[in-house]
Amino acid sequence: ATDWVQDAAREQLRRKARRKRNAGLWDAGRFDWRHRIRESYDAAQGWIVVTIIGAAIGVNAAFLNIITEWLADIKLGHCKTAFYLNENFCCWGEDNGCDDWQKWTDLSPINYLIYILFAILFACTSATLVKSYAPYAAGSGISEIKVIIAGFVMKGFLGFWTLVIKSLALPLAIGSGLSVGKEGPSVHYAVCTGNVISRLFAKYRRNASKTREILSACAAAGVAVAFGSPIGGVLFSLEEMSSYFPLKTMWRSYFCALVATAVLSAMNPFRTGQLVMFQVHYDRSWHFFEILFFILLGIFGGLYGAFVMKWNLRVQAFRKKHLTNYAILEATLLAAATAIVCYPNSFLRIDMTESMEILFLECEGAEDYHGLCEKDHRFRNVVSLLLATVIRIFFVIISYGCKVPAGIFVPSMAIGASFGRSVGIIVQALHEANPQSPFFAACLPDVPCITPGTYAFLGAAAALSGIMHITVSVVVIMFELTGALTYILPTMIVVGVTKAVSELFGKGGIADRMIWFSGFPFLDNKEEHNLGVPVSHAMIKDVTSIPTNGMTLQQIEALLAEDNYQGFPIVEDEHSKTLVGYIGRTELRYAVDRAKRERTLGPQAKCTFAPPPSADGTTAANITTPGDIITPGLARMDSFNTIGFAESSSTPAATSSSSSSSSNFINFSRYVDTTPVSAHPRLPLETVMELFRKIGPRVILIEYHGKLMGLVTVKDCLKYQFKVEAMEEVANNGHGAEQQQQQQQQGVSGDERLWELMQRVAGWVSDKVSIASGGRIRLRDSLDLPREALAGGGGPGAGAGAGAAGMGNTSRSTGGRGRGRGDQILEGTEDEDEDGVELLESRERYPRGGSTSR
Repeated sequence: ATDWVQDAAREQLRRKARRKRNAGLWDAGRFDWRHRIRESYDAAQGWIVVTIIGAAIGVNAAFLNIITEWLADIKLGHCKTAFYLNENFCCWGEDNGCDDWQKWTDLSPINYLIYILFAILFACTSATLVKSYAPYAAGSGISEIKVIIAGFVMKGFLGFWTLVIKSLALPLAIGSGLSVGKEGPSVHYAVCTGNVISRLFAKYRRNASKTREILSACAAAGVAVAFGSPIGGVLFSLEEMSSYFPLKTMWRSYFCALVATAVLSAMNPFRTGQLVMFQVHYDRSWHFFEILFFILLGIFGGLYGAFVMKWNLRVQAFRKKHLTNYAILEATLLAAATAIVCYPNSFLRIDMTESMEILFLECEGAEDYHGLCEKDHRFRNVVSLLLATVIRIFFVIISYGCKVPAGIFVPSMAIGASFGRSVGIIVQALHEANPQSPFFAACLPDVPCITPGTYAFLGAAAALSGIMHITVSVVVIMFELTGALTYILPTMIVVGVTKAVSELFGKGGIADRMIWFSGFPFLDNKEEHNLGVPVSHAMIKDVTSIPTNGMTLQQIEALLAEDNYQGFPIVEDEHSKTLVGYIGRTELRYAVDRAKRERTLGPQAKCTFAPPPSADGTTAANITTPGDIITPGLARMDSFNTIGFAESSSTPAATSSSSSSSSNFINFSRYVDTTPVSAHPRLPLETVMELFRKIGPRVILIEYHGKLMGLVTVKDCLKYQFKVEAMEEVANNGHGAEQQQQQQQQGVSGDERLWELMQRVAGWVSDKVSIASGGRIRLRDSLDLPREALAGGGGPGAGAGAGAAGMGNTSRSTGGRGRGRGDQILEGTEDEDEDGVELLESRERYPRGGSTSR
């Protein structure tokens, strides 16, 4: 994890060195116009970087919109005049198609088959690109970005290849017809863009706090270009993405979203002036009697979010256990099944954004898609829309999380729109059947009273709020989509009801649930804890420490060879355990390598970590900044409730280690942080968790009267929290441990039976294909199916496998919240094949993430 305390100290020292250098130039009279330009560039560099990033995000979003629309339309037909045009551009100005747009054949069954083949081709290509070149490009990426912005390190997740493959595979996944959206992944590729571009500038490459500002701004820009909502994007980044969002970051986010939206508007990908396809404007107002139906939409949104999250997590667990090795096959079969089932339904056949555009529109003066506005077809349309809602919910549950770029924003909005439009049609029919009813007394005669499109719009807002558990940003996004001030109150009512219903089934949206499921060490600032225990209950007591004197170079290297520690407390001696400081594993490794390069050292060379005495008689470690400024560390002690902690202002740096002239003596004192964040053993655990949230240290040392008692990390706090929650859940439900274990075994046996059935079906199909092809096509070998599947033997599962953030983990966990990975919390050192390190100064400086504990 990123140590925000050390990072802030580095930035303060960089600024101090710059001020000192400028003061020296002023005194010497050498501060000329070149230095003024350099200072002006350094001050404006942040805005320059944000401008470049915003422009790149806008250009990328425009091209993705164009490619996605063409891929979605090419499954249904092609343009005779220009093959590269989609249906809208081919029939520009026409409402219901044109002669230039032609279906592939005149036979419906053949068109049906071509539709399925295109879906399979697109999904297979997308999954292959992801698996072969950038596994991190799979999924939405929002949950991972949340923990990265909070300081967790995931190597390669925001790298260049992830950006390239995400941009290439995303249109293919959307064009395949899978029930996934591009709005969630748009946040991922936007943040990747910001990370790649910002690392071209040394100021951001060396400072994690400034990189965090850029990533938060990019998340806002990603939502802005996805929905055409710059203010909504800023609020989304504030409400959902960032755990630390000061005013400066808000301004950067606002400006980045503004630039990205302006570039997207200038490119005008739809040639209509709209930033997104389903942007719509309403001329008519609403009536107070409709609030009853708006509340119904809010209830649907809350129930939808709870239902989808519950069952999607079960599907994710099944996928992780059995389908890890079949990522490409899974995506291909899902696309085929989606195409087969969705093609007969006119609202599922087309792209989800296009369907929302149709469902949002008013009937008057708009295109009538499949008789949606005709009275004679109301019953058929209601049945079709309700079927579309149910089918889409099923495919969202099983599709979200497959190994292609996949978001859940637009699928949820499409589900809410189809349900809302059906409710609107029913209300419109009730009004026309009973126009004189007192219930409809507010309706004016000879004027359309009910607008079904607004119900679709509000249903989309309810579903989006229900699945993500966000409120304010949804209201603003929907307002910016419509530009209708009159519908802000209905939107607030719907989102408020959705939020209230959602809270009944648990806190946290799908992104938060995926964080828990994936095992990321993330402290959510929206949670309130009341554990009621001191930090000594959660701390690690068996700590490997280093004495200030007495260790040899051979012993230090043996300690570094053990890959179980990320840092070591420095104590006066092993007997007294008096705390002196702390040194990171990476800093110690660098110091040893540097000392060995500079001179010949024997394995028995003595090592000292004792800080030299300062001017006031106390000890302080020298520190070195990138500008070669050596400054004594400063400590700040807080005596509130007789419990203190010290904030570090010292930072080890990449300079030569201080050593004596003797080749048998090495002094590592300048690499020791003499003011680590520390706490009393009786400090409440809730306060320690707030320390991790507010100031962000990587580790907090626990000391009593100067004696080292242990240490605690974010993972240790989470492990204890999950243990307590699991015990409370058992106590509240009244189930014994045996009964709960029996229920878990029943769930596992159900998964195993399903996996066995899937193996049987796959084995039967593979054998039939092999017989039909005369043995030339052997699917069983490519699928790695066991022969025992046909005989009733359920083959072994695929194993836990690596997910988006890697699976290998050795840390301890005690369960709770239905977490994945066998109730483990990730170390951050998994899957190191990818290039790029997020929120780190350099790969050489911090080659591994994770905590200090075993």
